[in-house]
Amino acid sequence: MVYCVCNKATLLISLLSISIVRFGLASVVSTGDFNTDFHITWSPSHVNTSADGHSRTLMLDQESGSSFASNNMFLFGEIDMRIKLILGYSAGTVLAYYLTSDRPNRDEIDFEFLGNVTGQPYILQTNIYADGSGNREERIYLWFDPTKDFHTYSIFWNLYQIVLMVDWVPVRVYRNHADEGVAFPRWQPMTLKASLWNGDSWATRGGEDKVDWSKGPFVATLGDYKIDACVWKGNPRFCRAGSNSNWWNKPRLRSLTGRQRRLLKWVRKYHLIYDYCQDPKRFHGQLPTECSLPKY
Repeated sequence: MVYCVCNKATLLISLLSISIVRFGLASVVSTGDFNTDFHITWSPSHVNTSADGHSRTLMLDQESGSSFASNNMFLFGEIDMRIKLILGYSAGTVLAYYLTSDRPNRDEIDFEFLGNVTGQPYILQTNIYADGSGNREERIYLWFDPTKDFHTYSIFWNLYQIVLMVDWVPVRVYRNHADEGVAFPRWQPMTLKASLWNGDSWATRGGEDKVDWSKGPFVATLGDYKIDACVWKGNPRFCRAGSNSNWWNKPRLRSLTGRQRRLLKWVRKYHLIYDYCQDPKRFHGQLPTECSLPKY
C-alpha cells in the first residue's frame, strides 16, 4: 500500500496542529514519567523503560506479552500517547491502548492496532463499550506508515462526546445519545492501559495470518504522553461540574468544529474499511440505535 495524502487533506491537517482541547484552562496532571504514573501489570521482564522514564517498550514473544496501567483513574479529559508500532512482520499481534472501568458493566474506549504481514498496512480498530455493551468496531487504514516514526493517538472524552484522534485528526466520534436510550460512558471512572499480545485467532485477515515467532520478539514503543483529565476522587459530580478547572465541559467542546468535521469526513471517505453501522447482516437487519442518530 502507498501511504499518501492529497494536498487538500495535508492543508487541513496542518490547520489542526493544536489539539481541540488545549486551551490552557487546566494543568497537565501527568508527570511524563512512566515509572511515576503507571505500574506494570503483566510480565515485567517484557517491559523496558528509558532511564528518564519518558518512553517505554512492550514486548511480545512466545513466552509472554506485556502490559501496564495507570495509577489513577479518570472521568473526562484528554489523553495523548505517542506510539511507534512494530516494524516489519507483525501479523497476529495486537497493541491495545485504551481506557477501561474494569467492571462487569464496563465502559471502555479502545485503540487497537492490528498487525500485518510485511508490506501490508496496519489496521487501526476502535471500539466503544458502554454499560457492558460493545460491538461498535470501526476500522481504518492510516494515511502514513505507523512503524516508521512516532505519531500521537488521543482520546478526548466529556459528557457530550468521545473523540478519537490521530495526530489530532478526528478518526472516530461517539456522541452522547443517552436521551435516545443509547448507553454512553458518563459515570464510571476508567484506568488507562496499554498491552501487547497475541491476537492471531482474529486480528489479521480474520485469523488467517498467524504470529511468526521466528520474526520476534515484537516490540512497540510508547512515550511522551500527556494526561489532562479529571482524576477520580470518588464522586462523579466533581468531574461533571461546570467550572474553569473542568475545561472539558466548556460549551465549545460539546461538538466538533467545522474543520474537524471536514477532517472526519475525509478519514471516513478515503480510509474507512469497516463500520459496524454499515453491517446490517451482523445485527440481523436491526442496526444499533445510534447508527441512525447524528455523529456530531
